[in-house]
Amino acid sequence: MNARERIATVLNGGIPDRVPIHDGYWQTTIERWRREGLPTGVSPQDYFGLEMVWIGGDWSLQLPERVVSQGEHSRTYWDDMGALRSDLRTDIGWTSQWREFSIKSKDDWLQYRDRMAFNPSRIPASAMATYQRARAQDKFICYQAHACFHPTWMKIGMEQEMMWMLEQPEWMHEMFAAHTRLILDIFDAMWDMGMAFDGALIADDLGYQASPLISPRLYRELVLPYHKQVCDHLAERGLKAILHSDGNIAPLIPLFIEAGFAGLHPLEAKAGLDVRQLKPQYGDKLVLVGNIDARELSGSKEQIEAEIAAKVTAAKQGGGYIYHSDHSVPNTVSLENYCFALECVKRYGAY
Repeated sequence: MNARERIATVLNGGIPDRVPIHDGYWQTTIERWRREGLPTGVSPQDYFGLEMVWIGGDWSLQLPERVVSQGEHSRTYWDDMGALRSDLRTDIGWTSQWREFSIKSKDDWLQYRDRMAFNPSRIPASAMATYQRARAQDKFICYQAHACFHPTWMKIGMEQEMMWMLEQPEWMHEMFAAHTRLILDIFDAMWDMGMAFDGALIADDLGYQASPLISPRLYRELVLPYHKQVCDHLAERGLKAILHSDGNIAPLIPLFIEAGFAGLHPLEAKAGLDVRQLKPQYGDKLVLVGNIDARELSGSKEQIEAEIAAKVTAAKQGGGYIYHSDHSVPNTVSLENYCFALECVKRYGAY
């Protein structure tokens, strides 16, 4: 099987020749691996034979970036969502702090709302070339977008979003609807250009380490309708959608299934999720993607093999599993360790 066939088989409820492999990496991890032997000029995705390619567009307010201050290790600027951000470079890479937002009221939103309209500049100039290269490589190509909850807090702030979900839900419906319409318009435009995607990866970070950020009731009332709209629209083209969400989102999983998602990624072990528990609960309803604890990948080869042997062996039963770290691979993982991990995945993930 090639990558496209392998992942399509899993998403359609079949059993492939082996567990498919995909992953993500910190930029500082890639820098470390270059020093340790990852060839210059070869992407990690090609070097490791990853099997998915994600292609998306620009769902921002498209505001011009305005730099306030710039240093070697720090940067403060107004971003394309109208938010004032301070970025700090640490030993794990750049981290951001959101400090202020241009949209502070409904009147502010009405001034910016028209900036959520589709225009051709929202499709990257490189998108078609990326698609054609991935198709020539027989990769599984996903339309990638952020759904409504996460991008909205990037416009107004997370605390304000949560308060307004309780106090002014009609406003949140309007913002969520505008964002959903935009990401579907981008999808339609890319499809009409000839990018016949195989599936979709829809991100919407809804959890932190201990629990979801919002209750199941709020999810059902305010977020689920827009997630369902996305899943239904993709299904009209025959596409299945995988939801990405950080954190412990276990209480929301039945609602994700109700919304129409076919898979869930990345199942953060650091937030208490365990694919060995999720498989018997949801294995007949969801493709499970990930859950390999990146902390274990930083340990000994015995630790790595134990993590992969236990989880991949359990998760692959009857199909329905795609390998991925439980978020993205940090710079504490050596190139040698990571190569060994993928060897283990292919060994324990064979059918």
